[in-house]
Amino acid sequence: MAVTDDVIFRIKEMIRTGDLAPGDRLPPEKELGELLGASRNSLREAVKALEVIRVLDVRRGDGTYVTSLEPSMLLEVMNFAADLHSDDSVLEMFAVRRMLEPQAAAQAARVMDAQAIADLEREVASVSEETDTDALVRHDSDFHRAIVAAVGNGYLSSLVESLAAHTVRARVWRALTQDGATGRTVSEHRAIAQAIAAGDSELAAALMTAHIAGIESWLREATVAPTGTAQP
Repeated sequence: MAVTDDVIFRIKEMIRTGDLAPGDRLPPEKELGELLGASRNSLREAVKALEVIRVLDVRRGDGTYVTSLEPSMLLEVMNFAADLHSDDSVLEMFAVRRMLEPQAAAQAARVMDAQAIADLEREVASVSEETDTDALVRHDSDFHRAIVAAVGNGYLSSLVESLAAHTVRARVWRALTQDGATGRTVSEHRAIAQAIAAGDSELAAALMTAHIAGIESWLREATVAPTGTAQP
C-alpha cells in the first residue's frame, strides 16, 4: 500500500502542477509506469483508487483521463460516506453547517447584488405560516442554497448542498412535530434576508448561527429520551 500511496501522490502532483489538466489523457500504462518508476500492479491500484474518488475516469478500450475535477463531482465520495452513517451523525452535519453558513451569510451581505437580493426576498415572500411541509422544505433548501451560492465558491456550495441533502428528514420531522416551526423558519429567514439586503454582515452571520443552532438544539432534545437513551 505504501508504494501505491506514493503513486497516487505523484499522479496528484502531476495534476496539481499542471502536467495533467482536467480532460487530459494519461500516458499509456507502460509509459506512465516507467515515468513514475512503478510496477504495473501498483499503478493499476493507484488508478483504481483515483477512479473511485472521481479524479480519474477509466474508459475501457480508450484510456484513462483526468475528470473535470468539478467540486460537485469530487464531493460525491462524501455523499456516499454520509449515506453510510447513522441518524446520530445528522447532529454533526448540522454542527458543520453552523460553522460554515454564518460566514457564507456574512459574505453574501457584502457581495450580493440588487438582483440576487431581490430573488432572495422573493423566495422568502413565497412562504408563510400556512405553507405545507413539502413546500417549506423546498423553500428552506432554495433559501440556503442562494445565500451560499452568492459566495462564489464551488467547493463550499457543493459541501453545504451535500450536508443539507442529508438533513432533509430532520427538517421534515421538525416541521411536522414542533409547534410553530413553520412560522419560526419563515420569520428567521426573513430576518436573515433583511440583514443581507442591508449589507450588515455581522447581523447576517449572527442570525444564521441562531437559525441553525435552533434546529440543532431541537433535534438533540427530540432524539434523546428523558432516560438518556435514543428515541426509536
